[in-house]
Amino acid sequence: MTIDIIVGLPHLGNGTILKRAVDMRVPTLISANALSRWSRRKGWPEWQGWNLGQLDNARGLASLSLDSAGFVAMARYGGFPWSTGDYLTLAASYPFHWFASMDYCVEPEIACDREEVLDRISRTIRANFDCRSGARDLGIEHRLMPVIQGRRPEDYERCLDGLALDYGRTPLIGVGSMCRRHASGPEGLIAVFDHLDRILPKGVMLHGFGIKGTALSHLKGIEHRIASIDSQAYGQAARHDAFAQGIPKTDTLVAQHMQAWTASQFARLRGAPVLRQSELFLPQSDPTPADPWEQAIAQARAEIRSLVEDGDIGHEDVTTLWVEQWAADIYRDSIAR
Repeated sequence: MTIDIIVGLPHLGNGTILKRAVDMRVPTLISANALSRWSRRKGWPEWQGWNLGQLDNARGLASLSLDSAGFVAMARYGGFPWSTGDYLTLAASYPFHWFASMDYCVEPEIACDREEVLDRISRTIRANFDCRSGARDLGIEHRLMPVIQGRRPEDYERCLDGLALDYGRTPLIGVGSMCRRHASGPEGLIAVFDHLDRILPKGVMLHGFGIKGTALSHLKGIEHRIASIDSQAYGQAARHDAFAQGIPKTDTLVAQHMQAWTASQFARLRGAPVLRQSELFLPQSDPTPADPWEQAIAQARAEIRSLVEDGDIGHEDVTTLWVEQWAADIYRDSIAR
C-alpha cells in the first residue's frame, strides 16, 4: 500500500502554482484560512467570510481536501475567527475529497502546560461532535474526517474514546499536532502512530497533518495504517532560496520548489525504510497533587472538561477565575466532610 503525498497549496489563485499542481496530478489540500476574506477598515483584521470564487479554479486538480486551519487560527488570531456553521458552509460549497473537523492543536508554542493540553483535547472532542452534527444536517457527513489531538500517545487514545466513532463508517482519521514533532521518543511521531496502530480496528486509516518529509522513512513500517500525509514545507524552502539569491519569492519559484519537494517525497517512499524497533512506552499518568487545594483545582478542571465535551458549556466560557471558583466549592465540600 502506498502513502499518498498530499501537497498543501498556499492559495487557489489562477496562476503558476495551481497550474503546476494540475499538471503534476497530485492530491492537494487547501487551508480554510487561505480562502478567507479580511477587512482592515476598522484598523485591525476582521474576518469577512469566504472567497468562494477561488474554488472555481480548482476543478482541474486531481483532488482537493480542506483543512480547518486550527494551528494558524490559534497562532495568528488566538482562536477560530469563523464559527462551526461558517466552516461547514465552506465545506459544503465544493465537492472536497474530504474536509477535516475543526480541532484544537497542542503544539508546545500553543499549549504550554499539561492542563492546557488536556483542555484543548476536550475542545477538540466537542468540535468534532459539532462538526459531525452540522455535516449530517448538510448531507456531507460522509466527507468529514474526524481529527484527534494529543501530546502523548495515550492522549490520542483518550481523544478517540471521547469521539465514540463508528469505525465502520469512519475509514479515515486525521492525526493533529504532527508538524513540529520529533520522530523518536515517548511523545514522538513513531510512538504515536505505533500506539494508534495497536488500538485501532483493522482497516481504519490515518492521515498525518504536516508530517516532515524525513519522517516518511520512519513510518514505512506501518504504511498499512497510514493513508496519507500533507505538507507545505516547500514554501519555507522557496523563501530560503529567494533570500539566499536576493530575489523575490515569486509563484514561479514556489512552483519549482513544490515540484522538487514532491518528487523527493516519492523518492523517500521508494527508498529503504529506516531500521527501527517498535518501542512500547508505558502510559504516563498525571500525578495526583498532594495539596488539597491543588486537588480541588484538578477535580474542577476535570469536571469542566467533561461538560465541555458534552456540550453543556462552551469552552470559550471557561476562565481561570471560573475554574478557581468551581474549585473553591469542591474544596469547601471536602473540608465540610
